[in-house]
Amino acid sequence: MEPIPKAGLFYSNKMSRLTILALENVMGKNGVNAILNLANLKHLIDNYPPDNLGREFDFADFSSLNQALEEMYGPRGGRGLALRAGRAAFNDGLRNFGALAGVGDLAFRVLPLPTKLKIGLPALARIFSQTSDQYSTVEEREHDYVYTIHKCPVCWGRHGLDKPVCYVATGVLQESLKWVSGGHEFRVVEVHCIAMGDNVCDFVVPKDPIS
Repeated sequence: MEPIPKAGLFYSNKMSRLTILALENVMGKNGVNAILNLANLKHLIDNYPPDNLGREFDFADFSSLNQALEEMYGPRGGRGLALRAGRAAFNDGLRNFGALAGVGDLAFRVLPLPTKLKIGLPALARIFSQTSDQYSTVEEREHDYVYTIHKCPVCWGRHGLDKPVCYVATGVLQESLKWVSGGHEFRVVEVHCIAMGDNVCDFVVPKDPIS
C-alpha cells in the first residue's frame, strides 16, 4: 500500500486509540497487527497511542488505517468493520467527553427528541473541533441535519474515489445519535466526500429516526 504523505494535521491520541482498540475487539490482536503492517504503521504494533487528548496522531496515519481495512477485507467487509469500530469508539469513550457529559443527565433525557438532536449533534461537532484538527460543523434544515467535516482524517490524502469512504465517522454519528436520542437508530448517509473530489465530507441525518 502506497504511504499517504503526512498531513501535519492531527487527531487526538484518545480517539485514535479508541478506534484501534475497537478494531481489536472485532478482529482480534493478529487482525489488527496485519492491518497496521499493511497501513505502514508497524510502529503501533503493541504500542497504541496513549490514552490522552494530545493532538499527535497524523491524519495520514488514520486515513491509512481505514484504507488498509478496505484493502484487506474488500470494500464491503472493510465498511462493516469501520462502522462497528466507529460505533464502539463512541461507546467506549467519546460519550464521556465534556461537551456530551450533560447529555446523559436526567434533565436532558426528558427533553423532546427534536431538542435532543438540536443540542446533541453540535455538542459532538464541538468535541472533535476542540480536541483535534478535525473541524466539524452542523447545519439544521427543514427535515434533516447536515454534519460537515471540513478537514477529514478518515479519508485524508485519498483521491479519485467513486463513492464516500468515511465509515468510521458514520459509525460515530450513528452511535452518538442513538445515545443522545435515548435508543433510536438514525439513517446517516455520507453524501459528499473529499476523497471523491468534494470540498468537504457531508453526512445527512434525517430528523426522524428509523426505529
